[in-house]
Amino acid sequence: MQGGRVTERRATAAPAIELRGISKAFGPVQANKDISIRVMPGTIHGIIGENGAGKSTLMSILYGFYKADAGEIFINGQKTQIPDSQAAIRAGIGMVFQHFKLVQNFTVLENIILGAEDGGLLKPSLAKARKSLIALEKEYGLKVDPDALIEEIGVGKQQRVEILKALYRQAEILILDEPTGVLTPAEADQLFRILARLKAEGKTIILITHKLREIMEITDTVSVMRRGEMTATVKTSQTSPEELAELMVGRKVLLRVDKAPAKPGAEVLLVDDLRVTDEDGVERLKGISLKVRAGEILGVAGVAGNGQSELLEVLGGMRPATGQVSIKGESIDLTGKRSDGQSRRSRGIAHVPEDRQHEGLIMDFAAWENLIFGYHHDPEYQANRLLMDNSDVTQLAARKMERFDVRPPNPRLTAKSFSGGNQQKLVLAREIERNPDLLLVGQPTRGVDIGAIEFIHKQIIALRDAGKAILLVSVELDEIMSLSDRIAVMFDGRIMGERLPSQTDQTELGLLMAGIDPDTD
Repeated sequence: MQGGRVTERRATAAPAIELRGISKAFGPVQANKDISIRVMPGTIHGIIGENGAGKSTLMSILYGFYKADAGEIFINGQKTQIPDSQAAIRAGIGMVFQHFKLVQNFTVLENIILGAEDGGLLKPSLAKARKSLIALEKEYGLKVDPDALIEEIGVGKQQRVEILKALYRQAEILILDEPTGVLTPAEADQLFRILARLKAEGKTIILITHKLREIMEITDTVSVMRRGEMTATVKTSQTSPEELAELMVGRKVLLRVDKAPAKPGAEVLLVDDLRVTDEDGVERLKGISLKVRAGEILGVAGVAGNGQSELLEVLGGMRPATGQVSIKGESIDLTGKRSDGQSRRSRGIAHVPEDRQHEGLIMDFAAWENLIFGYHHDPEYQANRLLMDNSDVTQLAARKMERFDVRPPNPRLTAKSFSGGNQQKLVLAREIERNPDLLLVGQPTRGVDIGAIEFIHKQIIALRDAGKAILLVSVELDEIMSLSDRIAVMFDGRIMGERLPSQTDQTELGLLMAGIDPDTD
């Protein structure tokens, strides 16, 4: 009977959130155009869209980071002004950001009360927060040690702290921005159980994610944004991933990777007992050994921060190490004295780094300049020994941009003028067009919309089919499973195990990512 009353109340209640005619421009760029959306109380409402679709801008307006140029916000049927985040919190809105806003050397309890202290004395605030935390843990299953330092707990528990912060401030509406980006599959499943419990207790949740599988699994309703406009809102049970992808992109999208079986050839990359110690004396790589052959993709899976970045940096010539690395049987110097990126390129190694904006591109330089960085001494770019033929280089860049579908295809625009997906295409065009023997590629589709993901995956498979070796690092298990011919899982600077995609699943890989080997129970 009680459940029936809850259902009836939800059906007749005013929307928990209603946005009417929201518009926001940044100079000539119209980020949001006359957006209206209704989110019903006690539901999980997904919002999806390509990069630059306006999702983050819309949520930033709702949370008080931006002020809309036009439009109205209603909370539980009441028109509400939200000039800043404190006003949003007073209105019962909490936001869990993709990159957590926690003080690493504070305890869980200290982080929860930070900014919500009762007066000048800290001790009473901590006592009150501890009592509330115990109650919240019991009610929502959000167990976490209140006295643990943030830097000493995993990302899954850090996310719980962010949710507890919002609940401690009495949030009835929770906005979660890409909440599973740093979680193992088991942690993501636990998060979904927590969200289901929050929903059952009457909380309203807005979930921003690019993962269609998560939308289908956890949401009640999903809204699709494209180019700053709201294109559709549908019941999740009445749609499909294929339909949502088409609504996002405006055309049909292949959601699976279409590839033939690999035909591995000779060994290209051999890594033996690779070790890295950082500037603080912490060992980040602890005896890594692996190999990659021509015509295959070795995917490296793992939660961010377990050594994958250091592995790519060593192989790309950005960090010294000890151990042995050879390319096609010839050793590479790892001391850092001669192991720069230029010498790697001369050995047939191309590198698409994990952070395109800080390591892959110079954002204030033109696209044509970025398309030759690292290769600018090549004879094909020189008019003579002293000068570069800029006109010819610009034409070459334009042809590469056309082949890699970079939009807009203008080589004179600065890198910062392009969307994230098109920035990634610039880096891929530069590296793949060199026809390398080995491609190192980190997080190839991080922050990239679904249409660009499809294109990038096709380019990686085409390079593999051309007989090249590829070392792929990604935190996206779906991507690892669909692209890789073999999978190595890293945890705490070590290879936990190696699997064939056809002989494993996300549950087993998730255990390995958490440092648990199911073969050695």
